[in-house]
Amino acid sequence: MDELHPRFSVSQFLAVTNQTLEYAYPLVEVEGEVSSFKVNQGKFVFFDIKDSQSSVNCFMMVFQLRVPIEDGMKVIVSAQPRLTKWGKFSLTIKSIRPVGEGSLKKSFDLLKSKLDKEGLFAPERKRALPEAPRHIGVISSTGAAGYTDFITILNERWGGMTVDVAHVQVQGEAAPDQIIKAIKYFNQLDTLPEVLVVVRGGGSADDLAVFNDEQLVRELASSRVPTMVGVGHEVDITLADMVADKRAATPSNAAQLLVPSRQDVIAQTRSLLRGVVPRVEQVIHTYVLQIDSELSRGLQAIDDQIQRQSDKLQAIKSVMRQLDPVMVLERGYAIIRGKASPGQTIEIETATSIIKAGVEDVTSK
Repeated sequence: MDELHPRFSVSQFLAVTNQTLEYAYPLVEVEGEVSSFKVNQGKFVFFDIKDSQSSVNCFMMVFQLRVPIEDGMKVIVSAQPRLTKWGKFSLTIKSIRPVGEGSLKKSFDLLKSKLDKEGLFAPERKRALPEAPRHIGVISSTGAAGYTDFITILNERWGGMTVDVAHVQVQGEAAPDQIIKAIKYFNQLDTLPEVLVVVRGGGSADDLAVFNDEQLVRELASSRVPTMVGVGHEVDITLADMVADKRAATPSNAAQLLVPSRQDVIAQTRSLLRGVVPRVEQVIHTYVLQIDSELSRGLQAIDDQIQRQSDKLQAIKSVMRQLDPVMVLERGYAIIRGKASPGQTIEIETATSIIKAGVEDVTSK
């Protein structure tokens, strides 16, 4: 073997070349347009990435394809350059994401249509969130302004809550998997939070594309915990927004929708009390009148009963007086005592005298 010209077998050459490529370029990002896109056997993805002058072959597994791709879309691939065993140069893709407004929208529309047909956005599958949750799970980047706004407004509006936070990246290639892992974490807790909130502040369409990741959207859809997503600005709508049980326009709006304002609750309570007190007083007054009326009727009934009993008693007294022997004597009658037989002495009592007399004769009636 010439020292200046090393000699390899074909397999050795490919191995050395791949080793050199791996050392020099363990991972590269390449931007270009997709062409000749196809999926073989439901497992293998093949396509070319090209610009106006050149083209390179690409290969990846279908499970790595997190967003819909089709010919003509502009993408950025993270890949490892390799020579295949057939001597063909290729990029082994680790991840792929659309770039540019047109390609992002196309990918968004394709996945939206797919998930919509599966019913993931159907209104009837949306769950109501608790009005004043006491245990909240939050998924966000704790160093981001959107998270700070959310927590600040949450504390200003309400209190007494337990807020558990999972710190994740909210943009970049690693973000979808970190958010998915956080969703799984909260759903596996022994004590589930009452609501799960994903928040992120504004950003470019490319930054927010994280929330159009198919696996992330499906994980949100399968969450046991009701979900709220507040991502970007009001005009930004992601697939994560659409699949969540409740969409918030911004992180600040998420806090406003999640808990009531204590000032509003106090004002409403005072207003309610101001309206309730007169009604309570009126009810009490009505009951007092009813009780007075019932009491008056009751007392009258007692008086009537007493009068009836008094009248009866007077009638009895009158009868008793009529039957009193003294009253009989006063009316001119007399009481005779003794045996009314001829020759016998009897006693005659009048109202004013007691007379003793002898009986001369007795005639039967």
